[in-house]
Amino acid sequence: MTEEMNMEEVKTYGEGDHVTGVVTKVEEKSVTVEIAGAPFDGVIPISELSSLHIEKAADAVSVGDELQLAITKIEDDAYVLSKRQVDAENAWDSLKEQFENGEIIETEVKDVVKGGLVVDLGVRGFIPASLVEDHFVESFDDYKGRTMTFKIVEMDQEKNRLILSHRAVVQAQNEKKKEQALSTIQEGDILDGTVQRIASFGAFVDIGGVDGLVHISQIAHGHIESVSDVLQEGDEIQVKVLSVDRDAERVSLSIKDTLPGPWENVEANAPVGSVLDGTVKRLVAYGAFVEIFPGVEGLVHISRIAHEHIGTPQEVLSEGQSVQVKVLDVNPQEKRISLSIKDLLEKPADARGEENFSYELPEETTGFSFGDVIGDQLKKFKE
Repeated sequence: MTEEMNMEEVKTYGEGDHVTGVVTKVEEKSVTVEIAGAPFDGVIPISELSSLHIEKAADAVSVGDELQLAITKIEDDAYVLSKRQVDAENAWDSLKEQFENGEIIETEVKDVVKGGLVVDLGVRGFIPASLVEDHFVESFDDYKGRTMTFKIVEMDQEKNRLILSHRAVVQAQNEKKKEQALSTIQEGDILDGTVQRIASFGAFVDIGGVDGLVHISQIAHGHIESVSDVLQEGDEIQVKVLSVDRDAERVSLSIKDTLPGPWENVEANAPVGSVLDGTVKRLVAYGAFVEIFPGVEGLVHISRIAHEHIGTPQEVLSEGQSVQVKVLDVNPQEKRISLSIKDLLEKPADARGEENFSYELPEETTGFSFGDVIGDQLKKFKE
């Protein structure tokens, strides 16, 4: 001790007292400090330097540091001190207030251990693996040293137990983003989105904090068998908002409404007289509907299926059958195309021009008039 110290009044300290000490020596497993007015120096064992495990004392303190300490024992003309105890006492009061107020704490991840992460908040804080993120993380190795935000979810001072969650912070942020997005999204909006999840009935798309559903029927103009045939997770797409239910937090979306309609430029793609490949989609009493482009079907009237007389289209055609058709007429305004299979078939040598004139009107609304149904027959009758 210095001569100047000898001139000062010597103070008497006991176990449990709090003192201020200045680090004078740092060894591998202990630290020596000078306590103003004390008759002898104090020693801090490495185990009492921090709430976390440290390999050497120099990892926690340096010569010249001023520390708040508690005297735990007095032995061999030396005080045995604890920095960890004072840090914890000071920390619990602050942590309790932060817990009650739901405050967000920002701190560095000090260690990655089996089952989660460890932080130092004056006391050891533990973040279980399930509370680190809102998604599965395969390895936390690169989290050490990362500064993150947390909320306290459980604390027990008597058991020295402090549990924190980063997932709670992320979920709160996501909820806030969802509320903001739901308040601004309007029916009819065209938005950019990212495919988040594929299901058998459609795809969930993130449109800025809200996941909206694109039903399988709203993915493309044509029929698709499987959503995954068209979309993959992570795809960046454009969608149109069909409806917004803010109370239920549901948004219905459409991809096909952002795409050119199947009937656009149909006159150029299917000019009168052109021959196209198609698929029989439906058979009705008066003919067959053949898909020539995705979402575009034309009618092959029963009189245009074969040269010979047939009673029903089923006698010659079946649903799903591939056929070649000739375009007879195109009406894009009414979305009608008249097709013929017969015109591409060689006429039998014994075929006659007379055909049965008995037809029934369509039982469903097709966009084809009575004249369309019997037109060919009237022409032949006049001849």
